Amino acid sequence: MKKRILALGLCACMIAGMTACSSGSGSAETTEAQSETASQGESASQAQDSQGADTEESAESTESGETGEAPEQTEPLLVYLNDFDAVIGDMFKEATGYEVEVVVGNGAETMSRIEAEKSNPQWDVVWIDSMYDIYNLSQDGSLLTDWEPENAANLTEFSAGLVPENKCFFPTGTHAAGVLVYRNDVYDETTAPKTIDDLTDPRFADQVGMADPGVAAPAYPLAAQIMDSKGMEGGQEYFTTLFEQGLKVYPKNPQVVQALASGEISVALLQESNAYEMVNSGEPITIVWPQEGAPGSTRVAAINASTDQMEIAQMFVNFLLDAKTQQSLVNTGDEGYFEPSVEGVEQKEDRAADAKLAVADVVFGAENEADIKAWFADMSAL
Repeated sequence: MKKRILALGLCACMIAGMTACSSGSGSAETTEAQSETASQGESASQAQDSQGADTEESAESTESGETGEAPEQTEPLLVYLNDFDAVIGDMFKEATGYEVEVVVGNGAETMSRIEAEKSNPQWDVVWIDSMYDIYNLSQDGSLLTDWEPENAANLTEFSAGLVPENKCFFPTGTHAAGVLVYRNDVYDETTAPKTIDDLTDPRFADQVGMADPGVAAPAYPLAAQIMDSKGMEGGQEYFTTLFEQGLKVYPKNPQVVQALASGEISVALLQESNAYEMVNSGEPITIVWPQEGAPGSTRVAAINASTDQMEIAQMFVNFLLDAKTQQSLVNTGDEGYFEPSVEGVEQKEDRAADAKLAVADVVFGAENEADIKAWFADMSAL
């Protein structure tokens, strides 16, 4: 393009020289005509440049998927998760045609893996019930932010309220991190606890158990919600009373189940899926949804900011917010005990119709996670 402009300029100079030799009176007119010719040539050249730039932008838009063309997949979408690993890959492939590879681990294992890969992340999407850990990931630029999937419009009022301001994740469901459960061969409806505060009653001394907030992914949201609702000082006073009265802290919820089944404890704050599993298996267990709301653990989906499968990752998160998807997840065994995050999904029939959840503020839970876990570890060691 520059060569064409240069050639036009040389021609104009030659013509100007020839005209100057032939007539001084016509010099001004000729020079003006030549300037106009050169200007027209330069304008045409610029138009061609602009057209070329437009073509390049159009090509770039096509490559980035802005034209609506389906993105090509060269390798499976890598999803780190802690539940639904047996079904979600097939569900997504059937709906979209795209392959998914899952890496399964509990909350602590998944977050440790992400941290170990910090300089070279392998994952595309993380989908676990560790909302506060995931929010903390967004603070160093690890997550895609300020993006909203189309199906976010389907979120219930409760779940929409859980989306952080930076939109680094979207909730796909919330389950009770701790419902009240008791052995009904030890207590009855009149003597069993009805609220979380009831657990501090001395008559339950040495009989209460729960999972460790520093180990079990659902147990931290339980502790965080109690701390958030009572304030840090009030929450510590509450748990201090429980510890002084013989609170038993087990690594994870399955160990709490074992302690209940054996009679080692008779009351517990237990993850709802474990609680319903005990009831359905015939254990003498009764579930009580706390009147003030059961502390909730929210499963969220977030996208790696540096993924090279951005469009497919966004499709996956949008897929998780589809009512049909969540209905299928609800229908999937014990993992399906949760409150869906979108409208139009029926919960499990045996899940309490009046189940009420309470979730700690995401910023509070994220900023205080290390301190709360450390405090629990110190108290458990006494």
